[in-house]
Amino acid sequence: MTAYQTGLHADVLVGKILEGWKQDGGPGPALRLASMYVDQFPEGDLARPMAAKHKVPIFPSIEQALSLGQSRIAVDGVISIGEHGDYPWNKKQQHLYPRRRFFESIAAAFEKFGKVVPVFNDKHLGPEWEDALWMYQRAKQLKIPFMAGSSMPVGFRVPDQTLPMGSDLEAVVGIGYSGLDIYGSHALELLQSLVERRRGAETGVAWVQCLQGDALWRHVDSEAFRRDLLDAALAITPHAVDTDIRRCAEATLFRFQYHDGLPAAVLMLPGFAQGTAVVVRLRGQAKPLAVRFDERTQPRHPHFAYLLKGIEKMVHTGRPSYPVERTLLTTGILDRALTSLHEGQKRRETPELAIKYQPANYPHAPQPVLDSDPRG
Repeated sequence: MTAYQTGLHADVLVGKILEGWKQDGGPGPALRLASMYVDQFPEGDLARPMAAKHKVPIFPSIEQALSLGQSRIAVDGVISIGEHGDYPWNKKQQHLYPRRRFFESIAAAFEKFGKVVPVFNDKHLGPEWEDALWMYQRAKQLKIPFMAGSSMPVGFRVPDQTLPMGSDLEAVVGIGYSGLDIYGSHALELLQSLVERRRGAETGVAWVQCLQGDALWRHVDSEAFRRDLLDAALAITPHAVDTDIRRCAEATLFRFQYHDGLPAAVLMLPGFAQGTAVVVRLRGQAKPLAVRFDERTQPRHPHFAYLLKGIEKMVHTGRPSYPVERTLLTTGILDRALTSLHEGQKRRETPELAIKYQPANYPHAPQPVLDSDPRG
């Protein structure tokens, strides 16, 4: 993990293994934390006190954490949390977390000792496309059961619904908020977790473009943009009141088209929107399907309990709970969108994103909120 402080991803994932779903000492997953590797120890660090409290060793390298200082892989699964901490940014506004470096060390240890175990990578791969693709290909090469992604596809939804498998879609629009890299990945993963269920399953993305300023609003006003879907998304998402959406100075549009012709757009509205939502138009249905991610924070960010349930299942079965290709594709869309923005908002053809996969019918968190166990 990069860093372990209150409220960080290490806390709301690893903390649930150590102290239960609610992180109050109650019931928790059927997992035991065997070791930790921690890259940084900032002020307010929890890694050292939690390790001492629960008698979990912290090792100075990833290889030693996986081998427990022995000459073999001594764990049954790996959670790699390359999120948060003090790391540089590149010219495309990507926060260069060491996810590839972590995975390189994990894969090298597997190869050295001749054994692989399931690996979960928190959030998007990379974050740069070249690193994301390398991670995916390396996992394939070593036959590592590999899963990644955001908590949004498995979190709570308002209303509590999803798309039936094999749905015939006409268009999809999502909205998000906050930074393009950190929350753009969340918005894209929520959107992809719905549209991957369309007829023919996933075939990949043909082109990507990122728009800001006058070019963005001209496109929103054009016939090519589904303003009705945007209005439906805003209707179910908290946002600034008595404020014109066009006053959102940092508004950014990711627009892209899938290989099967499905048009998609995600409008990032930092400072205006206060949530993430996706709206899809199904062919032949007058009312669109709209869902918002319910970002409740108590008890202790419970949507991460459902992400941890997916990890737990993978560790016990040896098979990913849902395909890593979803995260590979959304990583690629985000990287290519930020590249488009950096290159003057040019549309980019994306033959590298011809990523095909079959979705898993894995459930999202049910309503109402969990009591003591995320299985209901």
